[in-house]
Amino acid sequence: MTRGKTLAELAIGDVAQMTRTLTPELVTSFVTLSGDRNPIHRDPQFAASTGFGECIAPGMLTAALIAAVIGTELPGPGCVYLSQSLKFLRPVKLDDTITARVEVVEIVHDRRRVCLRTQCVNARGGSVLVGEAWVMPPRAALPHSRPADDAPFARAA
Repeated sequence: MTRGKTLAELAIGDVAQMTRTLTPELVTSFVTLSGDRNPIHRDPQFAASTGFGECIAPGMLTAALIAAVIGTELPGPGCVYLSQSLKFLRPVKLDDTITARVEVVEIVHDRRRVCLRTQCVNARGGSVLVGEAWVMPPRAALPHSRPADDAPFARAA
């Protein structure tokens, strides 16, 4: 069981992260769901003709890992995502293991808003995405059971 953190429970410097390997199967599922049919994601012959030389994961799939951390860990269930800036720094290759990390950097108590520094890093330690998110934490702690299909995620706080 997990629960969202309220504004009173959050502090500058709080951190949460989640790690996931972006397999070809995950990319296929994301491309199907999102409609992002860019052949650079699933066509090795096409991707070989690009500057990357191989298939790469959709940038928004990488960004979705940040949303997963925010919605499940920090602040967690019940928070409302208000905005997100993203800067893509380098490509994510298929089968790269990515750690999405969020850190509380500002709390605006009178408006019930929290600013999070967001970052995704590959297994080699290279930043692939950075940004900033604004969220509104839940007013009350909202307990929630994790679904059984949550197993593919590895967590580290």
